[in-house]
Amino acid sequence: MSRKLKVVAVSGSLQRPSRTLVLVDQLLAALADEVAIDARVISLGEIGPQFAGVLYRNQLPAAVEESIAAIESADLLIVASPVYRGSYTGLFKHLFDFVHHEALTDKPVLLAATGGSDRHALVIDHQLRPLFSFFQARTLPIGVYAVEKDFEGYEIANPALRERIALAVARAVPQLRDASPAAAPVIQKSAPVALAA
Repeated sequence: MSRKLKVVAVSGSLQRPSRTLVLVDQLLAALADEVAIDARVISLGEIGPQFAGVLYRNQLPAAVEESIAAIESADLLIVASPVYRGSYTGLFKHLFDFVHHEALTDKPVLLAATGGSDRHALVIDHQLRPLFSFFQARTLPIGVYAVEKDFEGYEIANPALRERIALAVARAVPQLRDASPAAAPVIQKSAPVALAA
């Protein structure tokens, strides 16, 4: 791959420090060991308060609009959310409510999540994968789920989690080598994006 892959990672955690953000950073680091990337992390803990009450895309602050444009123009997305009551966080979903419905078509997406226990592990296949199927994105075959006991403080301590990260990246890389430069769709800034009722 002669050019750097534009990777945008979204961390759905509102807290700092955050195990979800640690997981995102480790996925980016593992990916950077395999391919040349230009990485950007979008943390809901930083931008969430700026759009939590916004209903239409044309009402978004410039910084949030720029973050959504980065998501739409990425070559690869890494998305991760803590599990809250069996699903991704509401603010995580609210962010993607503003993403143009055709912007992620065929875009590779690596899915990840963190939770308090193993009982939430299916969030990747039962919640995240259907969300990105709506966008007609190409969710990558292996997602990464981590629980609190995989960490010591805010460092990954479980070798099995590190192996899972390595496997997810190894399975993703062959699908990324031929990734063409992404192009964001033309979106009318004045057109409201209706949110689900």
